[in-house]
Amino acid sequence: MTLARTLISFSLLALLGACGGPDDSAAVPEAQPAGASSADIGDFIVHFSAQSTDQLPPEVARAYNIVRSKNRAMLNVSIIRKSDNAPVAGEVSVKTVNLTGQLKSITMRKIEEPGDVVAIYYIGETPVANRETLVFDITVTPDGAGSPSDVRFKRQFYTDS
Repeated sequence: MTLARTLISFSLLALLGACGGPDDSAAVPEAQPAGASSADIGDFIVHFSAQSTDQLPPEVARAYNIVRSKNRAMLNVSIIRKSDNAPVAGEVSVKTVNLTGQLKSITMRKIEEPGDVVAIYYIGETPVANRETLVFDITVTPDGAGSPSDVRFKRQFYTDS
């Protein structure tokens, strides 16, 4: 299994039981409650996950220059075209705030992993405190799409053992 697939697998597994539910806003596609990891944005599906970086295997963290820590969160976003289930590049930006409204900076970077099908995804990191809940507002413009789409989800992080 390639490092990219390992990274995606860990991200999706961590998200299955830990992701928050939908926002009430009609303008943002709703993710399903308790475990949502994707949102339908028309011709594309956006997959997303957030986890603490200490859950990454050391070799994956090293390969992607990610600091492993309970106090660091990693966001992973990918875009899949529905018509052929193929990964697609695009523009991905994220605005993240905690429940007190404090802005958390996340700069996303594109990762392309060669293989039979080139895996394309975007990752970014930010510090987190124990029991901190982050709200991720993701804006995605897939290559070939006319306009951006927004996705929102929440995730709480636990840094104490």
